[in-house]
Amino acid sequence: MIRLAANLSMLFNEHAFMDRFAAAAKAGFKGVEYLFPFAYGADELRDALNKNQLEQVLFNLPPGDWDAGERGLASLPGREGEFRDSVVEGLRYAEALNCPRVHAMAGLLPGGADVATQAEHHATYIRNLRFAASEAAKVSRDILIEPINTRDMPGFFLSRQAQAMAVLEEVGAENLKLQFDLYHCQIMDGDLIRHLERQFTAIGHIQVAGVPGRHEPDAGEVHYPAIFERLSALGYSGWVGCEYRPQANTRAGLGWGEAWGLTTH
Repeated sequence: MIRLAANLSMLFNEHAFMDRFAAAAKAGFKGVEYLFPFAYGADELRDALNKNQLEQVLFNLPPGDWDAGERGLASLPGREGEFRDSVVEGLRYAEALNCPRVHAMAGLLPGGADVATQAEHHATYIRNLRFAASEAAKVSRDILIEPINTRDMPGFFLSRQAQAMAVLEEVGAENLKLQFDLYHCQIMDGDLIRHLERQFTAIGHIQVAGVPGRHEPDAGEVHYPAIFERLSALGYSGWVGCEYRPQANTRAGLGWGEAWGLTTH
């Protein structure tokens, strides 16, 4: 059974952030995710979840200076101390919100990075992920890594599915898993169902959006009913995060999800 989670950083933007929990529940969502919780108190967020009978399924670790363009710390040489602090803070929120997984964004390569620079970022990434996975295991949480397309996020260190799988193998931690975003994969690699099949045992979370516009999943070149059918056949029991930008009012665009419990009225 496909379980859909609303990404509250993108959906229901017609409401103030703390009001989006109720809007998501009213639309039939049972879980929520968003980019970051850190602008809000953990108690406030937990109360919103409980009041609306929602599960917190995912958020990202602190990414560095987001407003200045940073997109994660995990692969950045010289920022290891800041990354470790971000892991501690992220896991504190994960425990408070009963969230089983957090995403460690890889970060950006400097423009024109040569082979030596890329190798330094890779070595830093592996060390940091081993630390994060070890700390997360102490509190029974998973760390996720996500390949992100370089059209939307130029220079992102982790951009290909094969690269992510090699990282998982090198780190070798059972609680380090793949955040499989079908939107990013379609742009960078394509062949979605075969990638899902090959990487299925490594997947800790899935996200969807229409391609190429990142709108509702029924808009664009990906036929999501076939994807969901294959996921069900594979026995996927995790969450599917709806990380897309509605073309208009969020609720009006939810018709694509009515078969999985969403409602437009």
